[in-house]
Amino acid sequence: MARPVRLGIVGASVTEGSSGWGANAHVPALHALPDYELAAVCTAHEDTAEASREKFGARLAFHDMNDLTSSDEVDLVAVSVRVPVHHQLVMASLEAGKPTFCEWPLGATLAEAEEMANLARDRGLATAVGLQARSDPAVRYARDLVAQGYIGEVLSANLSVMTQAVIERGFGRDWQAVRANGANALTIQGGHAMDAMCFILGEVTEVAARVTTRIPEWRNTETGAAIPVDAPDNITVAGRLESGAAVGIQIAAVPSSPTGGRLEIYGREGSLFLSARALNIGPVALHGAQGTDAPAELSVPDEYHVVPEGTPPGPPRNVAAAYARFADSLASGDPFDADFDVAVQRHRLLEAIERASDTGTTVAV
Repeated sequence: MARPVRLGIVGASVTEGSSGWGANAHVPALHALPDYELAAVCTAHEDTAEASREKFGARLAFHDMNDLTSSDEVDLVAVSVRVPVHHQLVMASLEAGKPTFCEWPLGATLAEAEEMANLARDRGLATAVGLQARSDPAVRYARDLVAQGYIGEVLSANLSVMTQAVIERGFGRDWQAVRANGANALTIQGGHAMDAMCFILGEVTEVAARVTTRIPEWRNTETGAAIPVDAPDNITVAGRLESGAAVGIQIAAVPSSPTGGRLEIYGREGSLFLSARALNIGPVALHGAQGTDAPAELSVPDEYHVVPEGTPPGPPRNVAAAYARFADSLASGDPFDADFDVAVQRHRLLEAIERASDTGTTVAV
């Protein structure tokens, strides 16, 4: 057996509590996979780095990104921090010659994402972005069913993403109120779900859209002060896929009883329905129907399940599946699906949606 990939993660910290994606998704996922060793953790402060190293079972602790990226004990760097810092940390990793896994969104803007992808391509470095829906077994099976003609020619699709609006926040999460910081219902919940749709059906080629902020104020739980919000929380899109199929998308952060994500795909000979609390986290339920049959749950074949038994459910499972698939691509030298170039495609779709809303026109992606 080849030596495990020695990974250093930036952003898995004991200070994150229950909300930290690095600590609560990446770390358990890595511990479940024999192809990886959690070699190092890197946080902003020496004391939290050492505490995180001890808690998560890493060998090394760093509080300086340059020390992490220059270490001969680290083969791969994973970045799981606030979106506005992605660009700085990912560029440092790439400039040091390290293959890099970055959480989604890749950048706060399309321009940032393009710069990171261009540098990785110029340096010939393997990359991965955390669009984990592509690694969900049901999503991957649905893609193959469409390609195999299970529903015939795809005519239309409808994507609904109803996520929980968090309108009371402490200082640790109030930065998401600012649209320019790049972490909101459109980019995160919407970005993940739209990527699942595009993975199954192909890219969106044109959009008309309305991007709005329906809840313009949050409350700071620590001070009681009002937090002004310009990050979008309600988005509607009418689009066309490269196949010619029509697609409708609604994304909203709602205060009460969100229904999660649902993708409906209608073809000439049948239909497919995918649903989950979040399509990137899963578990995704898959139902299908052919002809006039009633929809029935479809069992996903074993070959689509790539993580070991005992991998924790919830957020770690699809993250582990993505890491497992990335390990295969690192070993083969083939590009990973999804790498930074895929992330740029998704950022271009987000940018087109915002531009279509701003201009009131139909925009080519």
